Amino acid sequence: MNKKILTGFVVAAVASAAYLSGCAFSAGAKTDTAPGVAVSYDGEISEARNTPTVKVAKAVSPSVVGITNKTVVRDWFNNPVETSGVGSGVIFREDGYIVTNNHVIENAREIVVSLHDGSTLQGKVIGADAATDIAVVKVDGKNLPAAKFGDSDKMVVGEPAIAIGNPLGLEFQGSVTTGVISALNRRLDVSEIRLIQTDAPINPGNSGGALCNADGEVVGINSAKLAANGVEGMGFAIPINTAQKIINDIVSKGYVSRPYLGVVIFDERTALQYGYELNIERGVYVYRVTMGTGAAKAGIRPDDVILEVDGKEVNTVEEVRSIIASHNIGDTVEITLDRNNEKSKVKVTLQEMPKQ
Repeated sequence: MNKKILTGFVVAAVASAAYLSGCAFSAGAKTDTAPGVAVSYDGEISEARNTPTVKVAKAVSPSVVGITNKTVVRDWFNNPVETSGVGSGVIFREDGYIVTNNHVIENAREIVVSLHDGSTLQGKVIGADAATDIAVVKVDGKNLPAAKFGDSDKMVVGEPAIAIGNPLGLEFQGSVTTGVISALNRRLDVSEIRLIQTDAPINPGNSGGALCNADGEVVGINSAKLAANGVEGMGFAIPINTAQKIINDIVSKGYVSRPYLGVVIFDERTALQYGYELNIERGVYVYRVTMGTGAAKAGIRPDDVILEVDGKEVNTVEEVRSIIASHNIGDTVEITLDRNNEKSKVKVTLQEMPKQ
């Protein structure tokens, strides 16, 4: 390895006041209590009371479900103990397909889906994607209330945001909270994708629930909350346009199919995470090349520096991933390299990322 480019050092662990946590709620025996079905008055109300939030809650709440994940853990004496966690999900097809978070159903031995009317159905995990924290669950049902997906690319900062889910478990099923879209395209260390930031209160148990716009469209899947003493009003959701691509792959294939360059790369930030100091002025450093991949066949080597992909300058791992993700498997991309201060261009045919 070229020590002038990448040098190892000891990284001191610094305790941070803020930390990121998933929003599935684990409540032990509490999860077995009867769900608190959200019953709403169904008669006429005045126009002043019939606000956009009221209309959205009425339209979308029937599509939001509770998901109880029953799994087995080992106690101090290595004995198997059944435990439960509760999250949320959104019905997106009338025949029983539900989108939720991967961490809500992870390691599930049994999935129980609680519908808005208080009934329950057994759920089956169709597929999950840890990288985006998206999963799809299926129940046997017909004519179920399916939510309408919006276009998350058309959201604007400051517009109303309505979150619907099950904070703290099924006792508070179908809770509705409101706020605004605080920011778009937020990057967090716990996520490989850009997220929607909102100040609509999101609590443990809201994971997998719906983030809606004022038109009653689901524009995000609630996923994570910034949790810290004195920090409030920072919730995050996966944009529905991002989720939709993952959902389509899971439903059709059972897994997510992605184009794959075949390299492990570092920028300054990711190098620090692994205890290295990166000494390059621009580009991203190639740490490893996987044998048999498009990158290896094109002649890319460890210690190369990638300067451009498809003519676009890249200086972060995320920028490279974003460009590659915009392509299809089998596409050819042009890579501009710096090898020992000499520039060259190579063409790489993208393969399908191996299943993990």
